[in-house]
Amino acid sequence: MGVVIITGVPGVGKSTVIEAAQKAGDYEVVVYGTEMFNVAMSKGLVKHRDEMRKLDPNVQREIQEEAAQAIAAKGDVIVDTHCTIQTPRGYLPGIPAWVAHALKPSQFVLVEATPEEIAGRRAGDATRVRDADSEDAIAQHQAMNRAAAMAVATLTGATVATVINADNKVDETRDQILKILE
Repeated sequence: MGVVIITGVPGVGKSTVIEAAQKAGDYEVVVYGTEMFNVAMSKGLVKHRDEMRKLDPNVQREIQEEAAQAIAAKGDVIVDTHCTIQTPRGYLPGIPAWVAHALKPSQFVLVEATPEEIAGRRAGDATRVRDADSEDAIAQHQAMNRAAAMAVATLTGATVATVINADNKVDETRDQILKILE
């Protein structure tokens, strides 16, 4: 299996689907942002996760790469991360070249849904603070994720698969992921 990256836009249900796959297949799951936070904390650079974004960009890059190396050393693992991050200045790659080279993923799985479903999930999720994007903006974000996934695949030789997480179909989406992981 190696390192498998599972990603999707906020509100697509990525974490829910990963949790379902983990329970069904006993996979180790690593949240990339948590791994970065652990690296930064071990170096005494931060005490709270929100402090990470205030670090010097060169320090952030070092933390990203060290976290990626630690994840890759785990062997067979699912990485829960963002492929792209929407910012006021545009899309930021969640898996820049140095992270892709360190992780060496064997597989990329994009979890998608219709923009209408994602917008509805975001609106109905009182536990999270989500961007209230238009359906067109959500569609664009998913398109950016596809492009970024193929760029990482080009750098690493990973394959890219897309699974559809339709409303109330988590078990079906989980089964699609388990089939890919076989």
